Formats: sequence, structure tokens, C-alpha cells
Amino acid sequence: MRLHVGCAMWTHRSWQGRLIAHPLPVHERLRHYAGWCDAVEGNTTFYATPTRETVESWARQTGPDFRFVLKLPKVVTHERRLVDADAPLRAYFDAIAPLGSRTHALWIQLPGSFTPTDVPVLADFLRRLPPGHRYAVEVRHPAFFREPRATRLLEAVLAEASAEWVPFDTTAFFSTPPTSDAEREAWTKKPRLPLRTAALTDRPIVRYLGRDAEAETVAGWQRWVEITAGWLREGRSPTVFVHTPDNADAPLLARRFHDEVRARVPALAALPEPIPTGPLTLF
Repeated sequence: MRLHVGCAMWTHRSWQGRLIAHPLPVHERLRHYAGWCDAVEGNTTFYATPTRETVESWARQTGPDFRFVLKLPKVVTHERRLVDADAPLRAYFDAIAPLGSRTHALWIQLPGSFTPTDVPVLADFLRRLPPGHRYAVEVRHPAFFREPRATRLLEAVLAEASAEWVPFDTTAFFSTPPTSDAEREAWTKKPRLPLRTAALTDRPIVRYLGRDAEAETVAGWQRWVEITAGWLREGRSPTVFVHTPDNADAPLLARRFHDEVRARVPALAALPEPIPTGPLTLF
């Protein structure tokens, strides 16, 4: 029984010296993040496929139970829209190979212009992907959430591929107007979609966006605490990523979410202890 929690990144300016030691060389930052959380969203792979040497460094900094949910490159999902993308896909799979089992799922985030009429393209794409990985799909067109026929169509394609549907829950964020610069910026960029809470596989993945105010973030995730506890009791192994507009306290919040679920499922193992930000003293 495992619940993995994490953030949208493993390094952030506001964490330095407060949550994670500072200064740290680039090749140490992920190791220190992994003391706080045991999963991370691989958003950087959307913008550029990393070198194999970079990925080898990620593997060295994390234990075998750490989870990467790595986004497929935008050239595949957004520019070529899942068609004629064999060359960039080969480069991507070769680059991430050193992670081995740490690659929990490969995340296919599709643009808002990807509609239910495009689902056959997704079905063909999923059938051609290497079988040694798990896959998770995030869609953003409202019809997938609001039209039962479109929902069933996508679910059937994902079920055939044993792939998960990744919800990005922004309902708490959009429940009241923004009150900070970070919230105002996120207000213009984040998707505003209906809530989805169903899991398709034994390893559901949830992305949750709260507010910069901790109390509002915690209040908004209460449904996910109960749902996640229920998944664990069913024998599932979920991964939950906690976002806020400024992400200043995201690792703390991710750990708090884990603690709240653990209070309901006492058999759940505790997270690792963070690496101290400074030298230990006797007094």
C-alpha cells in the first residue's frame, strides 16, 4: 500500500535555504527534494528531451521507489498531434531509459483543441507505444467531461491500453477571485474544467491546484483525501501532485496531504524525513 505525493517541480527559488539546503549544485537538488516528496511531475520533458546523462543523474539522486510522471514532448502531443512522431519518440524513450522502474507513468497531455473526434488518433497512438511503460492521458476539451458519450469513448480507448485518465482539479482555485499576483497569473493560464474523480486503473494520478492561502488549499482537497483513502483501501496505489499558484509551500502541503490520508489509513507508511537544510548541532 503506497501513496506517493509530489510537486510540479523539484527545485524552486523560494525553497532554497528554507526547505532545501542552499547553495546546492544542480546534481544534488533532486536528491534533497526527494527527502520531502516521493514523486514529481516531469514537466521539463515537455519542452525538451533531456540527455541520457542528465537522466542518469536523476536516477542516481532517487531511490527505486521514487516516482517520475514524465510528460511526452510537445513536438509529439501538440505540434504533430500524435502523428508521424516516431523519431522524437525514439529519442525520448532512449533518453529516459536510465530511470527504469522510477518511470511511474508517461504523461500524454493533450491540447484543449484535441476533441472527441480526435480520439481514434489517440487510440492508434496508444497501440503503437512500447508496452514496457504505463501511460496516462490528460485531456482539456470540455466535451470529455460534460458529454457522457465523449466520456465513454475516451474511457474505452484508455481501458484498452490500460492507461489512466489524469484529472487536473482546478475547482478550488476558481471558486473565488484571485487575491495575489501569482493567482492572477494562474487565473489566465490554468484550465477551468469540470471535476473528475473516477480512477480507471490501480494507479490513479491526480493533479490538484489550490490557492496561495493554505487554509483554502487544504479545504479544497478534502474530497481528495477521502477519495485517496478509499483507493488505498481498494488496493490501488495513487499518486497525488499538489500545486499552488506560487508553489512556495508545495512540498509542505504535499506532505500534509499525505499525513491527512494516513490519519484515515493508519497502515500507510510514512514519508521519508527531509534532509536538514543546515549542519546538525548539539544545541
